[in-house]
Amino acid sequence: METILITVITVTVMGLFCACVLCVASKLMHVKVDERIAELEKNLPGVNCGVCGYPGCSGYAKALLSSENVKPNLCTPGGADVLVKISAILGVEAASIEKKTAIVNCAGDCKAQVRKMDYRGISSCDGAKKIYNGKNSCAFGCLGYGDCQKVCPADAICLENDLAYVIPSLCTGCGLCVKVCPPKIISIENASIGVFVACKNIEKGAVTRKKCSSGCIACTKCVKECPKNVIKIIDNLAVIDYSLCDNCGKCADVCVTKCIHHFPAVS
Repeated sequence: METILITVITVTVMGLFCACVLCVASKLMHVKVDERIAELEKNLPGVNCGVCGYPGCSGYAKALLSSENVKPNLCTPGGADVLVKISAILGVEAASIEKKTAIVNCAGDCKAQVRKMDYRGISSCDGAKKIYNGKNSCAFGCLGYGDCQKVCPADAICLENDLAYVIPSLCTGCGLCVKVCPPKIISIENASIGVFVACKNIEKGAVTRKKCSSGCIACTKCVKECPKNVIKIIDNLAVIDYSLCDNCGKCADVCVTKCIHHFPAVS
């Protein structure tokens, strides 16, 4: 009986001692957490796309509170609504945010691209890319299996005739499609652009034409027609400086292969 009593007392004393140590440690080692972090994370879209330049929405929320130099308008997927909420939490004036959209820089659908083989593997762009760059002759074109469509959280990407295309009015500019595209033909641009070169092939014009009837052949007609002189031929490919382009569409009108697309800009 005496042994049991001693054991109980010993354990009790040890427990009280440990409790005191933990209590003191919790006070001395306490790290104050800004309650606004939870509020910011709650109001961010939770896509974790990284387009803001930080590791996910949580990383962006912490960055907003750690430095005044981090702008609250970096979350393009959230748009104006998220910007207003974030600005209110931070107690700053809501700045403007420019809408972004993804662009598929390829016009080579199944009618335009020349097939080099009958691919019967995994129905995935990534899988097809690893098997001799897919079924088509052009290694710079859309593979057509919709890896980008599968990851799009806004259902803004569609497939038609083995070619992906983006619906700008639905696209949030999150950039997830850019990350999964094996040939890297998808880019994120300002939604205000009205023309873009739907081709990434940098081979010579004669070679490109044999592989795809919709590819850029570097004929320079767009360069000569552009009234703003914002189009150049770089590595056998027409390149438009979108920041200077006024979306007149004259380049698209004279494009021989119609690889320059012209459409109303999205506001």
